[in-house]
Formats: sequence, structure tokens, C-alpha cells
Amino acid sequence: MAKLVLAGRAGCPQYARAELLADYLQANLPALRVHKVVQHPDRWEQWLHDVCQVNGWEHKCSPVVWRELLDRGGKGLLLGGLNEFLEYAQHYYGITSMMTTEEMLDIAEENLQAHMESEKEQEEIRSRINPLQIWITSASAPTCYQLLPLLASGDVFGMTTEISIHLLDAVQFKECLSGIVMEVEDMAFPLLRGISVHTEIDKAFLQADVIIVLDDILSKRDTQTLENCIRTVSEICQVYAPLIEKNAKSGVRIISTGKTFVNLKAMMIITYGPSIKPENVIAVATSWESAAKAMLARKLNMNTAGVKDVIVWGNITGCTYIDLSHAKLYRCDSAIWGPANFSRPLLNLIYDSKWIDSEVISAQSSLSSRVCHCAGMLPAHAVATALRYWFHGSPPGEIVSMGIFSEGQFCIPEGIVFSMPVRFRNGSWEVVTELEINEETQEVLGRLSYDLIQVMILCI
Repeated sequence: MAKLVLAGRAGCPQYARAELLADYLQANLPALRVHKVVQHPDRWEQWLHDVCQVNGWEHKCSPVVWRELLDRGGKGLLLGGLNEFLEYAQHYYGITSMMTTEEMLDIAEENLQAHMESEKEQEEIRSRINPLQIWITSASAPTCYQLLPLLASGDVFGMTTEISIHLLDAVQFKECLSGIVMEVEDMAFPLLRGISVHTEIDKAFLQADVIIVLDDILSKRDTQTLENCIRTVSEICQVYAPLIEKNAKSGVRIISTGKTFVNLKAMMIITYGPSIKPENVIAVATSWESAAKAMLARKLNMNTAGVKDVIVWGNITGCTYIDLSHAKLYRCDSAIWGPANFSRPLLNLIYDSKWIDSEVISAQSSLSSRVCHCAGMLPAHAVATALRYWFHGSPPGEIVSMGIFSEGQFCIPEGIVFSMPVRFRNGSWEVVTELEINEETQEVLGRLSYDLIQVMILCI
């Protein structure tokens, strides 16, 4: 019994013609078996080079055909490309191919589509087998401790997705992190494949699918000036970004969070990692958004979960603007009631405009104090929420505040990370550009943009 191996580049017309002829031979010759190997166009040349090098062949085009004698062993006998395969079929079996050029092109396109679909299916299968690799920097921070159970429980990535967590921090925190690892392992989360400690920066972010950047500068070095702290953030990101490019997966998703310089960390990672896709880097504003919603809910004596579409604009851990012009209330105890999806504009139910301006919109210090002095549950919940939305989509119709790389939306200058309204769907996010912005808000956005640009200048 003889075996033919037919290999080619997906989408190649010559391979399509050879494939049809091989199928005909196999269907009509019981003693002949054909094995097909299809390679993605981007990988074909390297694959062909490796095969030829192993077998001592010289062949440089698609397809390549060789014959293997199953009952004799030894390496295959190279037949050649399409023309040699046609001559082989004609000489030995009296069979030739009458395929037209148009048919070749049609089948080649079908081959390419089928190969891409097959690769996608294989990737999905591998994703079920291989756990998501989650890396957390400055893992000794309280936020990380609160975040770990949320990640491992299955609520964030799904109840069928296994994860592996990597805790990265300086060597002096190794003993502390080892204790956390033991505690997490004792909890026996069914979806947690493994958790490990890393203190060698050169090996950081290996095969990372998700990176959570927690580094806070002022909380550790509160004696530094603002300019020195900003430069320190820049220096850290100059280390992280090349390592992410080198070690992480190409589609890695990066979340910048913490109590200081959240926008700046995201911006510096994009700046110092030119191959990192800007849409794969976000800065979490959910903590400030949640704190503002809680203040409003207490004022109205209602559940915080009923306050929706509060927008946080600007520099998340710096100068922000809390926009209530699109905020809505659900299940609010008032004279008008409706079904669960019934909402009312928030500004129609809070008549104390002085309170709104002093306690919410202009209350940067009070909101910042609430967020920055929390024990870690709020920022951990914010990160978990952002990741869940990123992987599974945000609630339909709701607005989420997130720091993203500006492309000029709302007249915000391009090239800065700015918090603005977005929605998540199908594993990505999009800016809610259909919102109407009044002149007063537009002026505020201009001032916030200027402040962020000044921070960027200090990094240079």
C-alpha cells in the first residue's frame, strides 16, 4: 500500500487543483491513501523550509507532494509540486486533472475559509484546556488580596474557564506572597489551576492573557515630590512595556488600576510598548463611579444598584468630572412607579443643586478620600467588574466609565488616556459617541485634557 502526502498553503489555487486530483485518486484506487497538510499562509514558508531541511529536499512553492511506502519504512520520496504530481498521476494511473482556473480559485478560497474556521475551533478547544494566565503586579497590595477570590470563583471569566494566577512583586514581599498563595490553595477553588509567586522581573508576564497593574507610587514613597513620583511611574512602565511585548501573548489585555496615576500608567505602557494594541489597555474608573453612585443613593434613600449611567470624565486618580446629565434611577421610591426597566432622570428627582455641585460634581477631595482610604474591596470589585464586562459584555443599555486611549472622541485630544463613557460587547469596548455633550461639559473636558497633557510633559 502506498501513501501520498499532499501539503500546501491555504488559499493556494495550485494546491486546490492538486487536492481535487488526490481526492479522485484515493476514491478510485483502493491501495492508495492520501494525507493532506494545510498550513496558514503566514506559516507556510517556515513549515516548508523545516520539512525540506529534515528530509534533504529542495522545494520552494506550494504544493509539495511526496510518496511514502508504508510497507518499507524510510523517509518519503519527493515527487515535487503540482506539475510533477500531474505527471505522476498521468504516467502511473492514466488520470489527469481538467480543472479550470476559475474552479481552482473558487476552491482555493473555500480552502482558506475552511482552514481559518478550523483554526478558530482549535483555538477554542485549546482555551478550554489551557488556563488563562493572569499576572498581577505589586501583588502585596491589599487590593490583590481582595481580588484573588473574585478571580478564582468563576464569576469574572466564566464557570468553565480555568485560570492560573501569577503574583509579581519585589523580593522583600516574597514571604508575604507565599502566605497568600497557601491561603488561596487552601480554599480549593475548582477553576484555579495554579497560583505562584514571582520576584524576577526578567521572567515577568510569560504567556500572559491578562495583566493587572496595581503599582501605587505615593502610598509607598510619600516623601517624593509630584514630579519625581511621575518620573518613577514612567520608569516602571519603561520596564514593564518591553517585557509585555516580549513575554506576553499578542492579544494580552492590560488593566491599569490603583489609587495613583491610573491614566498615566496606561498611557506609559502604550507609549513604551509600540506593539501593544492601545485598545487592549484600559484604566479602571469603576471605583470612582461606584463611590459617586453610593453618595447619590444615600441622598435619595435608595439602593445604590438602582443608580445608572453616572459618567466619570478625565484623569481617574487626578482631576475628574462627575457627569450626572445622563444618569438614571431605577426602582426609586417616588410618586411614579413602573416595571423593572422603568427609569427616571436623576436630575429630575434631586432638586438640591447646591448639594449636587458641592458633594458630587465638585467634591474631588471627598470622593478621592473615600476611594483611596478603602481597605481594598472597592478597587478589587472594580477590577473584577471591568474584566467581567471585557470578557462577557456590559449590561445592555448601560454606560460604563473607563480610561481609554483617545482617538479624538468628544473633541478630546488624541493620544492621551482619558476616562469617558464606553460599552463592552463581543470581547471589546466602544465609546458611546452618540451622547450629547453640552457646552459647559465640553469646556470642562478641555480643562481636564490640558491637565493630563501637562502630566505627560513631566514624563519627558
